[in-house]
Amino acid sequence: MRDPYEVLGVQRGASAAAIKSAFRKLAKKHHPDANKNDPKAAERFAELNSANEILGDEVRRKQFDRGEIDADGKPRFQGFPGGGGPRGQRPGGGFEQHGFRGGGPGFDGGFEDILNSMFGGARGGRRPGAQPFDFESSTFGTPDLDLNVAMTVTLEESLKGGEKRIRLPSGKELNVRIPPGVTSGQQIRLRGQGETVPGHRPGDLLITVTVAPHPFFKVDGSDLRAELPITLYESVLGGKIRVPTLGGAVELSIPKNTSGGRTFRLKGKGIPKGGVTGDLFVTTRIVLPDGNDAELEALMEKWRDARSYNPRGDLG
Repeated sequence: MRDPYEVLGVQRGASAAAIKSAFRKLAKKHHPDANKNDPKAAERFAELNSANEILGDEVRRKQFDRGEIDADGKPRFQGFPGGGGPRGQRPGGGFEQHGFRGGGPGFDGGFEDILNSMFGGARGGRRPGAQPFDFESSTFGTPDLDLNVAMTVTLEESLKGGEKRIRLPSGKELNVRIPPGVTSGQQIRLRGQGETVPGHRPGDLLITVTVAPHPFFKVDGSDLRAELPITLYESVLGGKIRVPTLGGAVELSIPKNTSGGRTFRLKGKGIPKGGVTGDLFVTTRIVLPDGNDAELEALMEKWRDARSYNPRGDLG
């Protein structure tokens, strides 16, 4: 993946708030639901989420800045303690190939011969009472061929299920069926799609699912929570406001004199679990217009002088 700072379009010294703001802005712009005719929207959205998983986490961000993990969040090889790298390692990190030579009478250096000499099966004759070593039946002959990969899905994909195409480290691409109701941390197993070695059954592909943060909703069990921006005049005069839900936008009636921070409950607009659907809770946030507005300032000064009130009177 590309450098996460480049993906989110922020500087390396950016604050946590700037990173969060950049992610929310880009996630809203590239969300698959807003770009249904763009086949690459889901790919861009997944890349944004991967970058945010690193830069949005203080610990992982520091690990990335120190070079301990790469842009995919995977640990980088740091060498062995003591400096100079492991024995047989070339300068710069590459490993040389070294064969085994010598070893005594009747020993020609093969790896199987090393094991046989250890367990009593060298050509020179095994030790009295020793049992012959069976390479194929030992744990040395049972490689781990399972392949582990990560897949990021949107909240909508996790709830409704569907099909998603992923690319394996080998470059091979597969269509993966996402079961409805999948949650972060769950694994999807595709049997026989792992690595292969002659003489062994193919391993399995284990896909660990991560549900990406939604640009509007926050999951709270079976409920959803969201922040609803409203204007100053909507706060004072009230009105009907369109609110996004997982099933499409609905109208919410805001009463007159609605303060910022007031929470409204939209019953049955949350997440379906176990035959019961949660609710959507939206909390109002009053947003003033950008820039200075002389007329608004004059109105507020007049209001302050004629109808002054103190909402903090009970704070002491």
